[in-house]
Amino acid sequence: MLTSIGKYSKSFILKLFVGIIILPFVFWGMGDVFRGGNQNVIATIDSEKVSTQEFVDYLRRLNLNEKQVKELPKTDLIEKILSEYIGKRVMALEIKKLGISINDNSLRKIIKSDKSFFKEGKFSRTEYEKFLLKSGITAPLFEANVVEQEKRRQFLSSLSGGLVIPEILVEKEYRKINQSKKIKYIDLEKYHSKNKPKEEDIKNLYERNKSIFFTEFKSIRYAEIAPEKISGSKEYDETFFKQLDSIENNVLDGQSFDETAQNSNLEIISIDKININKEDKNKNKIKSLSDNLFKKIYNLSSENSPEIVNLNNKYYLIEVTKIEKKNRPIDDPEVQEALNAQLNFKIKIENNTSIIKDISMGAFSEEKFTKFASDNGLEINNYVINNIKQNEVFSEGIIKRIFLTKDNEIDLITNNTLTKSFLVLAVNTKYKDLKKDSNDYEKYEAKARLNLINKIYQSHDNNLNEKYKVELNQRTIERVKNSF
Repeated sequence: MLTSIGKYSKSFILKLFVGIIILPFVFWGMGDVFRGGNQNVIATIDSEKVSTQEFVDYLRRLNLNEKQVKELPKTDLIEKILSEYIGKRVMALEIKKLGISINDNSLRKIIKSDKSFFKEGKFSRTEYEKFLLKSGITAPLFEANVVEQEKRRQFLSSLSGGLVIPEILVEKEYRKINQSKKIKYIDLEKYHSKNKPKEEDIKNLYERNKSIFFTEFKSIRYAEIAPEKISGSKEYDETFFKQLDSIENNVLDGQSFDETAQNSNLEIISIDKININKEDKNKNKIKSLSDNLFKKIYNLSSENSPEIVNLNNKYYLIEVTKIEKKNRPIDDPEVQEALNAQLNFKIKIENNTSIIKDISMGAFSEEKFTKFASDNGLEINNYVINNIKQNEVFSEGIIKRIFLTKDNEIDLITNNTLTKSFLVLAVNTKYKDLKKDSNDYEKYEAKARLNLINKIYQSHDNNLNEKYKVELNQRTIERVKNSF
């Protein structure tokens, strides 16, 4: 059973379904709250009614945790889920109108081609049934979802079939990357660093977020499940794996760590109070435990919930016995670093927002560009970018943004984390030639095709919004939210 859901979900089919099928969440308190009249209808699509019970059944198949359920009355999560569900229903109506269907032979081929169900190079009915058993789902439910996803795939393919991509679009994609650009730029790091966080702001931020500054210590234990312990042999043979499956089944059925270890004569190793850095409370590193096994154990989030893991073809029974949290004071170096980083980030956002506002209003001319550098003691650099990989100064992501800047335009360009910010003036651009018979042409034609397909999908979504009249029963939505 160690080859359970994690392994199977890597396949194409299962990636689509495991999340919504295998992890049902049981909702409490639904009772008879939706009984009677329009309370049974949560939305209508044209004249087709979407019953509350249908939507609740859909909710049950989602992987919502307890915290998300408790927050449902306070957030718009229900509305978002309902929107997604209605989108699927609208697509189903379109699929039906197009006459797209999947017969039994097609379904059989899809399932038989999934390598997760292969054994010795070919489809194994036993492996398929083993997956269903371990996943806790029935064959009809799984196969119905396979059919649904395949219909959607064919529907989306039908929207983009037979596309002929104009050369101008291919050329446009090619030019995004293949160009030489002369620029002037100002590195804004010195500009941002002028404003240091105030002590008062640091203290206020700490007080507002004191609960997140803590060190977590976990007491853990583990035991290797070796062949000689459970099968009397040194080999990882069929007998060993049968015993291993039996042990895992017992653990899944609620058998405790101690009972499992005792029944299998396993040697237990316990470590008291260890943090995420594999250190005890005295900051001594635990060297006897491998990093990989430590990560597996430390990632367990619940106390006294044993699991069996496979690590480098060895098997272990693992458990977290206790989780303790210790608050960290404001003068802790790591806390100080986090507080300063957050406040510096806020300063950068405010500074950048002010500059972007000036640029968008047309107030940032080349003359203002020069004056800005002079007023703030910043250097204007001249630079020529000849290649997307030319990263002596800029990362590839920033160069892509610079390449999108038109000549004589000024733009503020940052990386995703705002650790790098540049004010860039594009001076002159030269584009490289693209030959139609080159391999590059096929590559950029594919990119242009993908962009066009995305636009077609977006346009189709807009058309569906106009085509179908959707009405929501807000009172019923509120009733659903307040039932948790």
